[in-house]
Amino acid sequence: MPKETLPTIGDTSWFVHDRFGLFIHWGLYSLPARHEWVRNIEKISEEDYQKYFDHFDPDLYNPEIWAKEAKNAGMKYFVITTKHHEGFCLWDTKYSNYKATKTKYGKDLLAPMVKAFRDEGLRVGFYYSLIDWIHPEFTIDGTHPMRDNLEYREKNKNRNMKIYAEYMRNQVTELLTNYGKIDIMWLDFSYSNIDWGWSKGKGKEDWESEKLQALVRKLQPQIILNDRLEIGGDIKTPEQFQPMKWPEVNGTPVVWEACQTFNGSWGYHRDNLDWKPVDMLIKMLIDTVSKGGNMLLNVGPNARGEFDYRTIERLRGIGEWMRLHSKSIYGCTASDFTPPPDARFTQNGNRLYLHIFSWPYKHIYLKGLADRVEYAQLLNDYSEIKFFTKDPNKDAINTKIEVEPGTLILEIPVQKPNVVVPVIELFLK
Repeated sequence: MPKETLPTIGDTSWFVHDRFGLFIHWGLYSLPARHEWVRNIEKISEEDYQKYFDHFDPDLYNPEIWAKEAKNAGMKYFVITTKHHEGFCLWDTKYSNYKATKTKYGKDLLAPMVKAFRDEGLRVGFYYSLIDWIHPEFTIDGTHPMRDNLEYREKNKNRNMKIYAEYMRNQVTELLTNYGKIDIMWLDFSYSNIDWGWSKGKGKEDWESEKLQALVRKLQPQIILNDRLEIGGDIKTPEQFQPMKWPEVNGTPVVWEACQTFNGSWGYHRDNLDWKPVDMLIKMLIDTVSKGGNMLLNVGPNARGEFDYRTIERLRGIGEWMRLHSKSIYGCTASDFTPPPDARFTQNGNRLYLHIFSWPYKHIYLKGLADRVEYAQLLNDYSEIKFFTKDPNKDAINTKIEVEPGTLILEIPVQKPNVVVPVIELFLK
């Protein structure tokens, strides 16, 4: 098994066991339905964006349905965007009127969501944006929708980020005080390495990251904190790509989480058709765990408060696979053994799981596993898989082949099992 990861401050013991979570991006941007960065991309003024606040009324919002779909998909935790870059708050914060309780809907969206997911046994995570395009003291930077409006920039050039940093701490205090035990805090994002010309990108000095992190640790000592304050954290969070190997810091593997979307957008995007098929999503989950990581898979609910039907189809497809194969995900991590081509290993103690992405003909060759396996079976139905440590045709005329010493040969059926990704469970001696 791989060496230990770097130590963390938050409690990641449950995290590295559960492996699979749901990310939810939901806000006013669900009404234009053109990406969660729509205000930035289209440089929409505050006045023009106001119509989305005025018409926000998710009348079909039912978090119990969301939570049940997540649980049935095999997810063990969720992370919700309590406030994204647009500055809109899902909860009844005391520090802003730009919140759900001031819309037509008129109710706190966060409290019932937390309850619904907890009732289904999922852990709770809060995302909170360090960027805020509506706050009067958030300075005009290269992400701001009014960045190219010189008159607006000049008028607001004396904004005070210290006031904004205090505002963030006040809101984070609400989130980590009023909703019980919170398991994950997602703070997003710093960009101090970017020079916009008229100003430099925001970083730990603007966020007063040390104060914010200390507050989070004080309010929820066991909470898992991500790595986007530029002062470290408990988990690394690469998004929208799969690393080649287990991410490391100074040569030591770290606790990490791949953040992925069902299609090409985090928020609801009506016309984005880059929907990943079920088999790809399952393979991404397997690939992530095979490299010692978690996968946080994102959904963007629409403006009525529902998941897109294609999201539900995929959640249920993943859930059907997880129903039979979750043993190869929960509690598993990377293996020191090298899998054959187009396959992945995960391992949990003396159980080694071979995930077969492309079903081969008749035999699979596993290097270094001769004399290491006492039993093998398909995970979907527990049917036996025979294996050999030498060529099974050694006595047949003209069929003898040379097998590399130390190789285990699995004899598999010609017909691929009727599951998206077959898994062979190997019991190690």
